[in-house]
Amino acid sequence: MKNNSATTANKLADLTFSLLGSCQEKEYRLAGNYDLTQGEFRCLRLFGTNERLNNKFLAEKMSLSPSRLTRIIDGLVEKNYVIRDIDVSDRRNMKLFLSPKGEELVSKLNKSYVDVHKEILAHIDESQHDTLISAMTSMLSALNQWILNK
Repeated sequence: MKNNSATTANKLADLTFSLLGSCQEKEYRLAGNYDLTQGEFRCLRLFGTNERLNNKFLAEKMSLSPSRLTRIIDGLVEKNYVIRDIDVSDRRNMKLFLSPKGEELVSKLNKSYVDVHKEILAHIDESQHDTLISAMTSMLSALNQWILNK
């Protein structure tokens, strides 16, 4: 049993490593289609409609230092996708929201993101789709549980 578990863990480690690389390549290509950096793409994907986000929340969600996030936000502000509202009592604190141009772009990004996944699913037999979603949901749940316990 232990050997089987080790073999499965080894396969899972290799698969998740490869999957991460492929997902990063997917994001890189999608971002490039919209003249965005990968960081800008990931940041915009975190915005919902009519939502104001705090820079600390974004930095945490993206696992970035505040200075790295600031460079990403600077690019999005310069491209007129995001509006930055700086807290006058604490300049390190800012609220960010999408400009009308940003809302339009995020809508396009979300559609493109779903379309890419439709294309990916087309390479998997439809009878396996529910099993795939179930397995990935379980994997995400287990990974989040592991993260909470570490």
